[in-house]
Amino acid sequence: MFKKILIANRGEIAVRVIKTCKRMGVKTVVVYSDADAASMAVEMADEAVHIGPPAASESYLVMDKIVDAVKQTGAEAVHPGFGFLSENPEFAKRLDKEGITFIGPNPHAIEAMGDKISSKNLAAEAGVSTVPGHMGLIEDTKEAVKVSNDIGYPVMIKASAGGGGKGIRVAYNDKEVEEGFPAVKAEAKSSFGDDRIFIEKFIESPRHVEIQVMGDKHGNCVYLFERECSIQRRNQKVIEEAPSPLLDEATRKKMGEQAVALAKAVDYDSAGTVEFVASGVDKSFYFLEMNTRLQVEHPVTEMITGVDLVEQMLRVAYGEKLAIEQGDLKINGWAVESRVYAEDPYRKFLPSIGRLKRFHPPEEGALNGGTVRMDSGVREGDEISMFYDPMIAKLVTHGKDRDEALDVQAAALDRFHIEGIQDNIPFVAAVMDEERFRSGDITTKYIPEQFPDGFKGTEPTDYQTLILTAAAAYVHGVFARRAEKISGRMSEPGAQRKDWVVILGDQHYDIELELGEGEATITIDKTAHTLVSNWRPGSHLFEGHLDGEPFAVKFADKTEGYVFRHRGVSVTALVCTPTTATLHARLPEKPKPDMSKLVISPMPGLVVSMDVEVGMAVEEGEAVCIVEAMKMQNIIRAEATGTVKSVNVGAGDSVAADEVMVEFE
Repeated sequence: MFKKILIANRGEIAVRVIKTCKRMGVKTVVVYSDADAASMAVEMADEAVHIGPPAASESYLVMDKIVDAVKQTGAEAVHPGFGFLSENPEFAKRLDKEGITFIGPNPHAIEAMGDKISSKNLAAEAGVSTVPGHMGLIEDTKEAVKVSNDIGYPVMIKASAGGGGKGIRVAYNDKEVEEGFPAVKAEAKSSFGDDRIFIEKFIESPRHVEIQVMGDKHGNCVYLFERECSIQRRNQKVIEEAPSPLLDEATRKKMGEQAVALAKAVDYDSAGTVEFVASGVDKSFYFLEMNTRLQVEHPVTEMITGVDLVEQMLRVAYGEKLAIEQGDLKINGWAVESRVYAEDPYRKFLPSIGRLKRFHPPEEGALNGGTVRMDSGVREGDEISMFYDPMIAKLVTHGKDRDEALDVQAAALDRFHIEGIQDNIPFVAAVMDEERFRSGDITTKYIPEQFPDGFKGTEPTDYQTLILTAAAAYVHGVFARRAEKISGRMSEPGAQRKDWVVILGDQHYDIELELGEGEATITIDKTAHTLVSNWRPGSHLFEGHLDGEPFAVKFADKTEGYVFRHRGVSVTALVCTPTTATLHARLPEKPKPDMSKLVISPMPGLVVSMDVEVGMAVEEGEAVCIVEAMKMQNIIRAEATGTVKSVNVGAGDSVAADEVMVEFE
């Protein structure tokens, strides 16, 4: 086995590879940019080499710097992780020329399958059904519109060298092609250094199902079953699971065998993923593309098969034969993964950057009958920058079946606390309880269909109202007792006030509270409930058992009241005497300011283009400018019709979150 390898990546995947290498006794080297100098990966690796400024084009994408780092440290092989150079055949060729082993597929396989156009042609030749589309490259917007009309809307505009959800737009009409085509070309150039574009038919109501394959250098190849990745936003996967709730054994076998046949056609010799679009109606499926690298969502496959895919990649790259045969592989239970992104779900999921003031993930191991796994590359105190992908962690749970895996995932998300940046945990936690998702009746349109106006949070269910009311009462009782101890005016046992009103939002709940040590009896609507908890002031997570059932809610103390968050619900709770509650109900509601005449940057970033000027008439919904952050170009639109009064920034300017870029008359 290799004695030392270099990891040509950063963040979560670098940490993931290091963990397996430590277990195998393989020393690791990581490369890092200025932005990652104090990262977890740098801390965990045996050696680290600085390779340049934060921009990937000046650091992680520069082959010469990676090769120099290998030579400097004496590493024998390079693991590329995902993204960056992982699917660049020239990188694999360069390493081979330098006598360095590439821990990935051979350059021919990367070239053949990594390019979306050639891979479709190969799939068709191999008898795999493919999605209708234009296989030739599209040169300009005019041609893109013509091709799209020939295929028939809706169409998907895709970067030939794309991956990871980058360089993709779905267009339903000519205008959306005219806007989307140049944006995809720009994203492709920025992310992959290759702006070739093709267009294919977008299948409505599809499901995204992919097959994990693993091949060696001796002609052996197996499939490790499927992953369902239909919960996507902007073509970026958000929640994945294995196996798929759609497939039956016959379809699974057929899809897996086709994936292996395709892999063998190009002598595939590493971990790879064959992606299909599957019909939720008749289980028919079509080849989409092959990712010639380790996938972000590989942990769910590892959880149901017990196979460490990173270890297999190292062994295969070293020349070993696969130690597993198809008959050895079985599906054990169910696994679910939520991607935790640095983004604001309440503001159309726009990127969020800043310092992680608090980063408290749930503990790994057993939880509520299942298992929790955390894959992350950040720690409390780390800076989330604008230069890289917004994913900061992956939360994976396993259970005996889908319901248990989802229950454990929801419970783990309840215990995942982040401060300093916005995160998407409220959204994915809300999805875990959503009826349609729970039923398994999902498509790649699930998010826009279930949240057509974006994510606005969710209204509390009866159960959530119960646990939030009880938690608020308990917290108030603990604070009141603490205040008595500090003041020295301790009341006699049993003399504490019992009648209170808990105000959740605009709802009032009359309660009685009897607080003991580590437990309380809380009577709500004449029903007594027992709450057991070890919560203490200063804790940002309230965990307890209400009538024997475990729960966890996130807690923050405000100047007036408390803020509780639970699975998409966020409420301010006040605990008052009945008289104070009556007076509180009479307070006038604060008016909200009118922001429709301002175009505000929703996140820190770089202005790519400013498409309006002073005096121009702009319609509601019309594109005003493009702001780039975390490798994504975001089209900012006018929220109201008006005439431009002032333009405060221009192309090339950096903007802060909430900075006013354009004002209307």
